[in-house]
Amino acid sequence: MSKIKSLADLKKIRDEKGSGLQSREKGEEAENLVQVKVAMATCGIASGAKETMEFMSDALEKRGIDAIVTQVGCMGYCYAEPTIEITLPGSDPLVFGGVNRDKADEIIEKYIKSGELVDGIIPVNYETIDSKE
Repeated sequence: MSKIKSLADLKKIRDEKGSGLQSREKGEEAENLVQVKVAMATCGIASGAKETMEFMSDALEKRGIDAIVTQVGCMGYCYAEPTIEITLPGSDPLVFGGVNRDKADEIIEKYIKSGELVDGIIPVNYETIDSKE
């Protein structure tokens, strides 16, 4: 752990820890919020997932969209990185590939705000255990 050398360092740590607590608090009502999962495995990070995650988090907050943005590991779509999974309340999740800043903005404006599908959806190629009943 790095040493705190100034008041600015202390404020930065407070802000970082505070946002983590807010995510935990929102987690209890997650099914009522937009959920954004950003794949942050090595291939995702190398393709720009960190910038995509930061943009999504900032843009959703600035637009007043109540959402939870989290990082996850590999989704298995290395060819399509950066990838994000979006779950709208009451809807099945969709995975989008090639999500740079412009694509993220389009996803927010068209899909998250209006429910309109946009290019870049990766087709589902698996079933969950629950869906086999």
